[in-house]
Amino acid sequence: MLHVPYRGSGPYCYTNSLAMMMGADAPEPGVIETVTGSPFGMQLVGGALPFFDPYGWTPETGVQDALAVLGWTARTLSGSDADDALGQLTSLLEAGPVMVGPVEMGHLRYQPGMTGPIGADHYLIAVGVERDHITVHDPQGYPYARLPLPDFMDAWRADLLTYGQPYTMRTDFTRVARVSVDAALIAVLPRAVAWLAADPRHPMPSGSLANGHAALALADLLDAGDGEVREHLVHFAIRVGARRLTDAATCLHRAGFSIAATTMDRQAHLVGALQQSVAIGDTCTAAQTLRALAPTYDSLRADLEQCL
Repeated sequence: MLHVPYRGSGPYCYTNSLAMMMGADAPEPGVIETVTGSPFGMQLVGGALPFFDPYGWTPETGVQDALAVLGWTARTLSGSDADDALGQLTSLLEAGPVMVGPVEMGHLRYQPGMTGPIGADHYLIAVGVERDHITVHDPQGYPYARLPLPDFMDAWRADLLTYGQPYTMRTDFTRVARVSVDAALIAVLPRAVAWLAADPRHPMPSGSLANGHAALALADLLDAGDGEVREHLVHFAIRVGARRLTDAATCLHRAGFSIAATTMDRQAHLVGALQQSVAIGDTCTAAQTLRALAPTYDSLRADLEQCL
């Protein structure tokens, strides 16, 4: 099927935050997202919550990997004391913007419908602190958004998130090596193969499942009429999953890895096709699509092994 690189909006919060901090030297967001490792796998956390990213992967893992393979460093700070963290952030902002996160999205009340914690992670760029509020660039679509400091501190504490540390911030972004896009992609491929090698036959700790087994189990959940997982899929997981896969396929095509790129194209089409069927409640078609997706993870691993 025809490959068309995607341009448009999407939930790429840490990727767009990294791009803002890197400034004029930043690669395209699709390149940054690909070298985080996020497109190379699927997980069903606790046997119930699906993400189209590898088992055990988190955005914090992805941010560190992307910085390393792209030739960048950044100073990462975190702590447990809110007053100290705010004082440190205020001081750092005197020298320039600061990447903040993970934060709890539900406390970002300038986003419509957000009234309290929902267990959703997010990343922001802090651009200024005044007496009673903070101003941020929110890559979800809110430049120069103002947020009362109590709400921001609640979000930044991130106590309902399952990864990361409270009050985490990144500053002093420095390019230490000039790395081509192709070289960065080649550097991440061994990690991608390892993500895809997670054994799909047996449950991981806490009942989590990986890759093809995760896709099959999610198909069963949809067949059983799980409404909560359907909402998560239609509002977030499918959108970001299809975008990641499309961007990774684009990167692989550009680097000349045409066989692996074709497999990722196939995955992108399948995940993207889920949006319509899940949105309208056609769980039968969605389950069929997921069962077609399941074997592609082993295929992709074999294809990428040929690229090493």
